[in-house]
Amino acid sequence: MNIRELLRKPSFLVAFSALIGLALGLLFAYQISPVQWVDASPGLLHEYYQEDYLRMAIDSFQRNGDSTLAIRRYQDLGANGPVIISRIMSNPGTQDPLAIALFAELVRAAPALTGESPAAAETPTAGAAGSSSLTKTLLIGIGILVVAMVGYAIIRYLLPLFRSSGQGDMSPAHQALELSRQTEMTDYAAMGEEPPVAQFMTTYVLGDDLFDDSFSIDAPSGEFMGECGVGISETIGVGEPKKVSAFEVWLFDKNDIQTVTKVLMSARAFSDPATYQRLENKGEPFLVERGKQIVLETMALQLVATVTDVDYGQGALPENSFFDRLTLEIAVWPKIVAPE
Repeated sequence: MNIRELLRKPSFLVAFSALIGLALGLLFAYQISPVQWVDASPGLLHEYYQEDYLRMAIDSFQRNGDSTLAIRRYQDLGANGPVIISRIMSNPGTQDPLAIALFAELVRAAPALTGESPAAAETPTAGAAGSSSLTKTLLIGIGILVVAMVGYAIIRYLLPLFRSSGQGDMSPAHQALELSRQTEMTDYAAMGEEPPVAQFMTTYVLGDDLFDDSFSIDAPSGEFMGECGVGISETIGVGEPKKVSAFEVWLFDKNDIQTVTKVLMSARAFSDPATYQRLENKGEPFLVERGKQIVLETMALQLVATVTDVDYGQGALPENSFFDRLTLEIAVWPKIVAPE
């Protein structure tokens, strides 16, 4: 199953969109605008780290004698402060018991302080804050641009593959897939012929402007032999949906140096000398007719494309100038190379 067939499945598109959204969300949360703790209170620390914090505050007070700062640091511990100071006094460790006692006497006698905390005074300068804000703004802008581009891609290229009308009609791509599934493939073995190593059914329906099917050709052993496919070669007129007047059938052989291409043309395009000459440069032209077979050959592969169904579109353009529907059966055989 190629990527185009996967994109036609709503379930795959939902899962793909969810993964993109998750990736963008993680990028925004961890890189563009991560959560940052600023000016958190020591009261939020575990008791073990609160004790370390208060011991450092005692050492600081012993050296600089700043009583206001000492009281502020003690009160930052909140309701757990008395418990921590009592624990330190009962187990001074390597600290000076006298320094601990002086600190305890100071903080216990001090009234509650008001005003701005020292942490607030340590905020970055205006220049640094401005630079950080600018960087964050740029990153957020880039993130929004990426989200917008992904959203546009989903709306422009993926949703049309399965978007239906209010009546629940299938999209052209989905209709084409169902038509291919409903078309019975040729049973070459029942006809007494050698079965192909690869056999595919592909359908174009008017409105599938991104039609471009490709298939891998593998030997029964699993060995890769080449690729083949069908895509839009020429359109006529203007506006949407595209009016396809010619398709390209191509065959790639891993043992060959070039890709063989033939062009399937509408009756109008085939009869128009200018169009015929222009498309002839892409590959040998063929008129599309129901039941017609087109053969492509490379060094080691032979491909037979059979027109199983065809219908022309109707409208203001000339009659039989563009396709409303086209179904091709593609069968590939390995060529038997005679010994020299």
